[in-house]
Amino acid sequence: MKLLCNFLLAACSIILLGGCVAQKQERKFRIGFSQCTGTDNWRRMMLSGIRRELAFHPGTELLYKDANDNNQLQIQQVRELLTQNIDLLMVSPNEAQPLTQVVEEAFTKGIPVIVIDRKTASQFYTSFVGADNFGIGKMAGEYVGRTLHGKGKVIEVIGRPGSTPAIARQQGFAAGLAQYPGITMLAQVYGNWLKDDASKQLLTIKEKLPGADLVFAHNDLMAMGAHEVYEKLGIGKKVTFIGVDGLPGPGGGMQFVSDQLLDATLLYPTGGEEAVQTAFKILNGEPFNKENILQTLIIDSSNVHPLQLQADKINEQQRDIEKQQGLLEAQQATYKSQTTLLYITVTAFVLVLVLGTVAFFAWRNNIRINQRLSASRNEIMVQQEQLIAMTATAKEATDAKFNFFTNISHELRTPLTLILGPLEDALTSPRLHFTLKNDLELMQKNAFRLLRLVNQLMDFRKIEHSSMKLKASENDLVAFVTDITHAFREIAKKKNIKLDVHYRLNELPLWFDTNMLDKVLFNLLSNAFKFTKENGFVTVGIGKDGQQAVIRIEDTGVGMTQEALAHAFDLFYQEQGAAFKGTGLGLALSRELIALHHGRITVQSEKWKGTTFEITLPLGNAHLSAAEMVNTANPATTMREDIHLYVADNTLTPSEPPVNTGAARESSILVIEDSDDLRNFLKYRLSAHFDVYEAANGNGGISMAYEIVPDLIICDIALPGNDGLQVTETLKADIRSSHIPIIILTANSGIDKQIASLQLRADAFIAKPFNFQHLEETIKSLLDNRKLLREHYTAEVPAEAKAGAPKKIDRKFVNEFTAIVEKNIANENFSVEDICRETQISRVQLSRKIKALLGVNVNDYILNARLQKAKYLLTNEDLTIAQVAYRVGFSSQAYFATVFKSRLGSTPSEYKEKGKG
Repeated sequence: MKLLCNFLLAACSIILLGGCVAQKQERKFRIGFSQCTGTDNWRRMMLSGIRRELAFHPGTELLYKDANDNNQLQIQQVRELLTQNIDLLMVSPNEAQPLTQVVEEAFTKGIPVIVIDRKTASQFYTSFVGADNFGIGKMAGEYVGRTLHGKGKVIEVIGRPGSTPAIARQQGFAAGLAQYPGITMLAQVYGNWLKDDASKQLLTIKEKLPGADLVFAHNDLMAMGAHEVYEKLGIGKKVTFIGVDGLPGPGGGMQFVSDQLLDATLLYPTGGEEAVQTAFKILNGEPFNKENILQTLIIDSSNVHPLQLQADKINEQQRDIEKQQGLLEAQQATYKSQTTLLYITVTAFVLVLVLGTVAFFAWRNNIRINQRLSASRNEIMVQQEQLIAMTATAKEATDAKFNFFTNISHELRTPLTLILGPLEDALTSPRLHFTLKNDLELMQKNAFRLLRLVNQLMDFRKIEHSSMKLKASENDLVAFVTDITHAFREIAKKKNIKLDVHYRLNELPLWFDTNMLDKVLFNLLSNAFKFTKENGFVTVGIGKDGQQAVIRIEDTGVGMTQEALAHAFDLFYQEQGAAFKGTGLGLALSRELIALHHGRITVQSEKWKGTTFEITLPLGNAHLSAAEMVNTANPATTMREDIHLYVADNTLTPSEPPVNTGAARESSILVIEDSDDLRNFLKYRLSAHFDVYEAANGNGGISMAYEIVPDLIICDIALPGNDGLQVTETLKADIRSSHIPIIILTANSGIDKQIASLQLRADAFIAKPFNFQHLEETIKSLLDNRKLLREHYTAEVPAEAKAGAPKKIDRKFVNEFTAIVEKNIANENFSVEDICRETQISRVQLSRKIKALLGVNVNDYILNARLQKAKYLLTNEDLTIAQVAYRVGFSSQAYFATVFKSRLGSTPSEYKEKGKG
């Protein structure tokens, strides 16, 4: 009996102990989760993350609803969840505005609400968990800038129109690219977050696809759609593809990067785990953050494999947990049934004890697994933080590069000063020869231009780092603007431009920084004179509009296109194909300087009708802080020091060509260059030995090449209209000009430009700045080589015929005629009628014209051309006599031998042997 009592006492103790353990178990909760859709991989990963995190809270019930992208259905499902006694509601809205009301209903009922991924239109929610779409877009833009090294063309595939994530990512991407002015947006299409839609939209702009260097899509599916379009079209150019989401597993962004289908993806965390963690902080009364912004990182070939291994490891451990939980639930079910039997009979207590022991060990094993999983998760979080730290380090390195560039700009000012000083002294010398003076004035003008660019770069860097402070004082705006416009009177007189200054008030007191405002006015006036042709107008108006002072600068210049107008104040923007090109820095700097004054600058323009800039500045000093005001006016240093820097672009350095002695020049050269200074310089230096013609743009150069048929062309790459490569391609493809040697000049000496030039059959490539002697020797070499080739492949034209040939229309005709003969020299059926058909003149006219110009008849010229080429083939090619005869248009070897001997005094065999000997 005593033994039985002890047994019962032990049994009761175990039961009580079990009760205590049960009491210490985590409280059970019901959590409702309404998701906008569960069809795509990213949403499935969010749900998987929620369930994975709930594995750490056994017994918690999740009530899940899928709205299938339907706003009304999701509202209905949320209201159903609110009637099911849930302790907390998690919502991933389909759209922000429609779900706002039902979320507010839950919040006002006292039910905690966690909003995931997208916010609602109000602040009536308990907590938000999601990533920063603007930050992701900006990170993508910065990554694109680094990947393309600051230059290239980009296509952006945007999500659904009106979608808040799509709008934020698009704005962030634009902000990131703004740091790289060399990168342009080639096209933007909407892919509606779907692969097939993205492919269809890209096919609508397939003519632009080959020009892109990189495609950025707002998710990985659309990025894969873009990749497949490029594969389908067979575009051989290497294009970089970047997406967003970075999901692990098959069909996810990590796998696409690992398989090299995508070059990179940005991790867009689903927030499932973080939402559950925040939920239990709320339910357990622990401190929590209302706004939980998830961190992201860029996944590319450098880190994709470690992240894949980590994701696979988590999934494997999750499967182990689920397996252990299944075993645990089975054991707990057995334990409960045996507990019931224990209360019925004491004899069943032994079985209950065994089952309890098994359940205890299973529970302890489950805790160990959870601890290992938690440690793995912490390790992954540490690695993510390390990646984010590495990104910050890379940003610091980029800032260091910009600082280095600023320091170099500082260093440039000293040697420029040492160049300008002696130049000024030399130019004032009374014994200076006029030819040397022209060269020195050209040097001084371009030194001023370089110094202005360095100053503008330094000012812009100061503004970026907030080190340029406004020092405003009260000054008379009318007198200030009038003094500045006076500096342009001489330029207006030289260019025959009427300059007017209008003001109704004789005096207009205004608080402004003289050193900043004069830079703005000098820049705007310099542009006005630069873009206004002779007999034009430049008008400056000063007035008052309410509590604002207004400065209006209007010109009748070339104006801007609508595209250029939209980007007028963008940093480093240059309109493609514009007749005048600048640095794209002056207007951007002007806008920043006016912004420091708490004012604004606007522009109105129409192509070929002029441009108007308007500056508005607030009157009084109520808008200025004490640190932005000074008691005494600052001296206007720009008026004294920088006037030459701004007027340099509006002055032409005179160039006096060498005196023509009257001797006929053997060769002519066409110079196609948009820079007036460089074109005048080349004309001045080359006119001593050549007839020099000039064109300021690609279209004019092509027309002039057809008209005068020069012996050689010098062409710049960067030209308004058709660029240098297009000019080369056009001229080399035309029989009238294909024989003309072309020398390419460029400031971009990259190997890709050289290869492109050679592929288009350019004859030489010279990078700026160039040695003029090198250019001269290149010209002589090309002309000499062309002369040797003509002697090899064409009939010899009498010297007197060459000297007597006119320089323009007849010279053009002779070149066309010889080109037709060279083209058909192997055609045995080629006759005078073929030439008449191609030149569109009669046989009689052709015979008379060739006889007059070259002193021979047409048939003799053709025969001489064939024999001349036959001589070259016999001495330089390993061909039989029959093959040579066929190559030069003779169908019979015997007839070829007869003609050859009658004309040259020896048979082809004898000539060939003589050539070998």
